[in-house]
Amino acid sequence: MSGQSQDGFTPTGTIASHADRRRVVFATIVGTTVEWYDFFIYSSAAALVFGSLFFSPFGKDAEQIVAFISIGLSFLFRPLGAFLAGHFGDKIGRRAVLMITLILMGASTALIGLLPTAAVIGAGAPVLLFLLRILQGISAGGEWGGAVLMAVEHAPRKKRGLFGASPQIGVPLGLLLASGVMAIMTAIAPGDAFLEWGWRVPFLLSVVLILIGYYVRRRVEESPVFTEIAERREQTRMPIVQLFRHHALLVIIAALVFAGNNAVGYMTTGGYIQNYTTNPEGPLAMEKGPILWAVAGSAVTWLISAAFAGWISDRIGRRTTYIIGWILQLGGVFALFPLVNTGEVGLVFAALAILTIGLGFTYGPQAALYAELFPASIRFSGVSISYAIGAILGGAFAPTIAKALVDATHTTASVTWYLAGMTVIGLIATLLLRDRSGIPLGPDHEEEQAVSPIYGVAKA
Repeated sequence: MSGQSQDGFTPTGTIASHADRRRVVFATIVGTTVEWYDFFIYSSAAALVFGSLFFSPFGKDAEQIVAFISIGLSFLFRPLGAFLAGHFGDKIGRRAVLMITLILMGASTALIGLLPTAAVIGAGAPVLLFLLRILQGISAGGEWGGAVLMAVEHAPRKKRGLFGASPQIGVPLGLLLASGVMAIMTAIAPGDAFLEWGWRVPFLLSVVLILIGYYVRRRVEESPVFTEIAERREQTRMPIVQLFRHHALLVIIAALVFAGNNAVGYMTTGGYIQNYTTNPEGPLAMEKGPILWAVAGSAVTWLISAAFAGWISDRIGRRTTYIIGWILQLGGVFALFPLVNTGEVGLVFAALAILTIGLGFTYGPQAALYAELFPASIRFSGVSISYAIGAILGGAFAPTIAKALVDATHTTASVTWYLAGMTVIGLIATLLLRDRSGIPLGPDHEEEQAVSPIYGVAKA
């Protein structure tokens, strides 16, 4: 049964137990939740307090723009993390890379919670914050690909979408946890206390979460596909070189698929809605706590939608699921600001909940979709780099762009059309790809995997 790990068999031919699969799914969810909690807690803090605390040297008019730019800065370093993780993930394995990225993210996040502000050390504060955010970006760039492959390559062939949804739901779980903890801290340490010390607690909690994530992940076995490649000594010498030599166009199209989702998702995960609704000098000036709870609530609907989309993609195909998702996402984009601009917390939650249904459908199946696009020997590099480039094109500066558009046009309609345009780009990229649901993932099938999934392109 060699080469059939995609059907639930190990390289030695024995059937992977249900306990092993459950352990992989659980470890993937816990690990990605911790990683994205760390990543999103920064976005929340940047939207709520970092402008005045760290970026005041840039001036009152620019401090919030720079805070949003600092969110996007990390995305520019995601490709570096993806290149490093992709190279070593295809050379030494998925599991080792996941442990390293988890520790790097946690250490960076905890250190942010200890940083002195600009009032204490002046211009050194934003510099140190930038450096730690860059380390978060490198970690995030390497994390996703490994988590995806550990989940999908352990999965039975007919349940890849469902198993692949486990790293995907780590994102809304991370958002739920980050927003919930921030909301709790606004209640425990309201007003000036939140500015002085309350915001630091969620960052310092990362130490506990990382210890939990590390314990869970170290109990998981290496991906059976990589194990088989390693036993045959068939690791690609320079996987990134091979990726761009034979699959450059595929990387770009796959990146655009994610960009269409990521730009819209970063309205909340990037902190834009939180800042837009709570800014004391803005049109709504709502309370921080209720908005953070509304965002946390929308993370639940996102989680449910992503899990359902992963499951249904095993039945109707990744491509069809995505197409449905783009239509739902477009509807959510056009409903977003008319509801948010009412200034009523219930309608803000409704807007975000509607939006996250489409977001879930265009994110839940992504792990399985990406894993089925690339050959086994360069798969880690392919999924990681496509994801990282898509993040730059999509979410990296979406909050900054949204704020700049509103400042320039004095209307949120401009943001709506920007998000609609990104959604259409994602739809077009999806339509360019054939559905490869169920394609064998093992190293015995590299020739079949090398046939291009792009319409009109016969072979990579």
